[in-house]
Amino acid sequence: MKDLILKTEHLNKAFKGQKIVDNVSLEIQRNTVYGLLGPNGAGKSTTLKMITGMLRPNAGDIIFDGHTWNRNDLRDIGVLIETPPLYENLTAIENLKVRTIALNLPPNRIEEVLEIVDLKNTGKKRAGQFSLGMKQRLGIAIALLNKPKLLILDEPTNGLDPIGIQELRQLIRSFPKQGITVILSSHILSEVEQVVDDIGIIADGKLGYQGSAPQGKELESLFMQVVSANRKAGH
Repeated sequence: MKDLILKTEHLNKAFKGQKIVDNVSLEIQRNTVYGLLGPNGAGKSTTLKMITGMLRPNAGDIIFDGHTWNRNDLRDIGVLIETPPLYENLTAIENLKVRTIALNLPPNRIEEVLEIVDLKNTGKKRAGQFSLGMKQRLGIAIALLNKPKLLILDEPTNGLDPIGIQELRQLIRSFPKQGITVILSSHILSEVEQVVDDIGIIADGKLGYQGSAPQGKELESLFMQVVSANRKAGH
């Protein structure tokens, strides 16, 4: 029996009559890193926005931690979709303090998350002066404040240099040991294959593959196979 933290059943989403997510059923095992792969515009972000309550599905169900998803589950979900929501004129600590007050969380959590993302020594430096990699890590620190069971990262390495990517990779790999399941969406295969346990490949809104992640050339050819099969089906 699989221990699933999240399951979607036949999720559908259309905008102005055009299907963006078409019958997607994901299975995410607890304390793993799940890679949601697909070309740009495949429906990955829309799927994640439904899981986080930013969008409502037109049809289908979301099962979180054994029950039908409801808004209270957002307490157990951390999210970084697109750019980190930072106040550029505030320091890392001040950015986190704003969130702990808004979410009614204990202030000692600030030190804990800064330690996790390795941003303890940024002092009085404002977030606007951070490198892209530091901004991403601060975004992840914000997403971790509520001690989530599930962390959702949408294209987290966009724009990062190789060192930033490597640091983020190590950070993501450390989460399952801390009891945090990660869904990582990306269109960059080489970045994902080094951190994930399982993958789902979405193309043209359809889930074309779900299972363990093959490595290197095998992953590349599987990805191309799914993408071209769905393109043919769509034309």
